[in-house]
Amino acid sequence: MGEVLSQSEIDNLLAALSTGELDVDEMQNKKDEKQVKNYDFSRPTKFSKEHLRTLEIIFEHYGRLVSTNLPVYLRRNVQVAVMSSETVTFSEFSNALSNPVILGIVNFAPLNGTIIVELSTNLAYAMLDRMLGGAGMPLEKNREFSEIEMSIIQKILVMLTQLLRDPWKNVVNISPLLSRVETNPQFAQIIAPNDMIAIVTLSVKVGDVEGLLNFCLPFFTLEEVMDRLNTKYWYASMQENHDEHYEEYIESLIRKVDIPIRAILGKSNISVGDFTNLQVGDCIRLDTRVDNDMEIYVGNIRKFTALPGANKDNYAVRITSVVREEE
Repeated sequence: MGEVLSQSEIDNLLAALSTGELDVDEMQNKKDEKQVKNYDFSRPTKFSKEHLRTLEIIFEHYGRLVSTNLPVYLRRNVQVAVMSSETVTFSEFSNALSNPVILGIVNFAPLNGTIIVELSTNLAYAMLDRMLGGAGMPLEKNREFSEIEMSIIQKILVMLTQLLRDPWKNVVNISPLLSRVETNPQFAQIIAPNDMIAIVTLSVKVGDVEGLLNFCLPFFTLEEVMDRLNTKYWYASMQENHDEHYEEYIESLIRKVDIPIRAILGKSNISVGDFTNLQVGDCIRLDTRVDNDMEIYVGNIRKFTALPGANKDNYAVRITSVVREEE
């Protein structure tokens, strides 16, 4: 998109043309000249626009996973979106970091080298406050993290690290491992200062608190798979992985979900006065007989009938029938 001129600039340009200060032919010749762009050999372009676009697609998938899994820990709505991707030197990235800062050093096996996950401090404080029973508000002034707080943050970073597996599987099957967590940028010098890196920035919103989640991806680490970081290869690999075993995979995940089961022995109605006067040894008459089937609820759905009994030292029930949906 060309530069947009203001009305005053347009008036000045027309006045210069009318007085002869500007020559139209000279301006046309300058426009036809080939524009030369300076190239900085100390900062070679190792990540193309195609590489950065593919990284954005990968982390868009990652953002969806984070927005699904993080609320399990925080019990609050989480919104994640990819803001930008750019190429800079590692020194530019490290010099822009504040102190204290939260940096997760992640081993990107089987690839050589590591990556850095930077979690903004205001977002970390909000997560800590939420996980410790608060409303999820950040601190007004930054301070050093305590050992207990760092232990909780480390668990969050471990979860964020493990979620990288699935988005990257179309490029390479990785087994990321959080090596350590640093709060001082000086102790996170994983590559030479002049080495090139790609930075993918994600915006994370937890309730009313919004912060950044940055991923520092060195070229040295991704060098082996740079030829796969293109959208054509990425979508082709995604199509190959979507085979007939996909439904079986989803079914296996569902089978691992824990659901509550309730066995209703019986029901009864008593007055509040009788309830407050209950003592140990009192009997409550239920609306079922000993030989009647009990109702078994899966979640809030009546699913089975069963007879009461015991298994070793534990109470148990024996399923007698399955309640169908139409029943």
